Amino acid sequence: MTTETEPEQAAPPLRQKIVLAAAELLEEGGLEAVSTRAVAARAGVPTPSIFRIFGDKDGLLEEVADYGFRRYLEVKADLLTGGDPVQALRDAWDLHIRFGLEHPAYYSLVYGQVRPGHLPQAGRRAAAGLRHMITRVAAAGRLRMSVERATEVMHSAGVGTILTLMSLPEGVYDPRTADTAREMVINTLTLPPAKNGGLAGAAPRTAVASSAMALLVALGQEDTAALSPAERNLLHEWLNRLADATDADD
Repeated sequence: MTTETEPEQAAPPLRQKIVLAAAELLEEGGLEAVSTRAVAARAGVPTPSIFRIFGDKDGLLEEVADYGFRRYLEVKADLLTGGDPVQALRDAWDLHIRFGLEHPAYYSLVYGQVRPGHLPQAGRRAAAGLRHMITRVAAAGRLRMSVERATEVMHSAGVGTILTLMSLPEGVYDPRTADTAREMVINTLTLPPAKNGGLAGAAPRTAVASSAMALLVALGQEDTAALSPAERNLLHEWLNRLADATDADD
């Protein structure tokens, strides 16, 4: 008589095994717990293996951050299919806040270890996704400034809000703080939906800015043979300058 047994699962590759061990230590004890010696012991590998595979501890932490941010970035990518690009920005903000507060160890690994001129790969991908979402707002003619400036403003405000809330004792912070910050940012960056072909409540300078960004996005989607590469670069510079120009009456 024979019995059927489930096939034995293959052991994860060595690289994945080490990343998972480091992730477990990070979740249990924070960044201080993730020493190369501790990771090697948890993974059951010699310490030199970590340096051979990842180069150094920073290389390992880059991959741990990617592991922690993977699901968040997948969910964020789904927001690009929504019909209202401004509502998608609101949803992205809420997702970002929720992820940061629910996974503070991973969030601090990416945004809490400030190194001038350096942002971990997971953070760069998150910023690129945000830029893509803001480009959709620009294409709809509802952006008050350049895509680059709007991306920096929203990214900075989101990170700052989470780090501030994370610094407070558990149960002390008011969740409405993030909602208030979200609406302040959205109202600063975007315009209401167009009515009768116009821009609702838009001052002349704001109308110029939103139109400039809509044109810039359109140019990026269409190969404009009428302009030389140098002319296209110059036009891009002018449109960005128009979008970021300020006016005392706005």
